[in-house]
Amino acid sequence: MLSIIEAAGWPIWPLIVCSVAALTIVIERLLSLRAARIAPASLLEEVLSVTRSSLPATDVVNKLAENSLLGGVFATGLRSVINEPRIAEEALRQAFENAGRIAMHRLERYLNTLGTIAAVAPLLGLFGTVIGMIEIFGSQAPSGAGNPQLLAHGISIALYNTAFGLLIAIPALMFYRYFRGRVDEYQLTMELAAERLVPHLMRFVVRTPPVPAAEGAR
Repeated sequence: MLSIIEAAGWPIWPLIVCSVAALTIVIERLLSLRAARIAPASLLEEVLSVTRSSLPATDVVNKLAENSLLGGVFATGLRSVINEPRIAEEALRQAFENAGRIAMHRLERYLNTLGTIAAVAPLLGLFGTVIGMIEIFGSQAPSGAGNPQLLAHGISIALYNTAFGLLIAIPALMFYRYFRGRVDEYQLTMELAAERLVPHLMRFVVRTPPVPAAEGAR
């Protein structure tokens, strides 16, 4: 490996940095985007069961918020109803929507960086190719007699950097698309779950009786 790096020349070092960053992001996202940490399959039914007859205690809501990202969204809605017994349905939906935005921000963390690496790595490889071509042309003497060592070095820079750039970009792009799909799936799951939970929680809202019309003057 060290011999390849030496043969590829200094243009390969930015690609090595990109490869380390991409690998780190992929491992972190694989661990962070697990269903158990984002949206456990039975969580919605458990929340509906716990809140079937009454709102849960504060400590239960706090445990729900720590359960998963979807649990944090549910906990926001429950706290809204607990703290404001007369909350309007529009305000409750807004609370869920705000919590969903925060959750989406966490789901999309580092994905832009991974997408940027996938787009930039081939360009860095192309840059290395250009440097190699410059080495190749620079190895040709004005008299026409070329330097074989410089020629071989230029070819190594051109080929190794191009190959390494593609080797980084292809997996990075594949994982980026995969993670985007997972994020979109989780987003849909959260939206559908919140839509189902809103009317369920509205049963506990204290209804304000309508104000009777003022009687006419006698």
